[in-house]
Amino acid sequence: MKEVMNLQEKKLELVQLILNTEKPAILEKVEAVLKKEDDVDWWDELSEDERKAIEQGIKEADNGELKSHAEVLKERKAKYKLDQ
Repeated sequence: MKEVMNLQEKKLELVQLILNTEKPAILEKVEAVLKKEDDVDWWDELSEDERKAIEQGIKEADNGELKSHAEVLKERKAKYKLDQ
């Protein structure tokens, strides 16, 4: 709940700063940032390698090449000699 309060406090602080500014350039920049946030697709912000890795994972999942969480944990524990 504290995190939500901090977010609300930050919003109010920003609103106050915006209301108190007399600099149109600042307002234009704030507006541009907020509008850009709505226009950005997270996929476009990924690197080519990240996109390829995600696409490969989807392809493997579609082909039934899946491992359970338990299997992955078992492999990692064996590889790194954990819980022995």
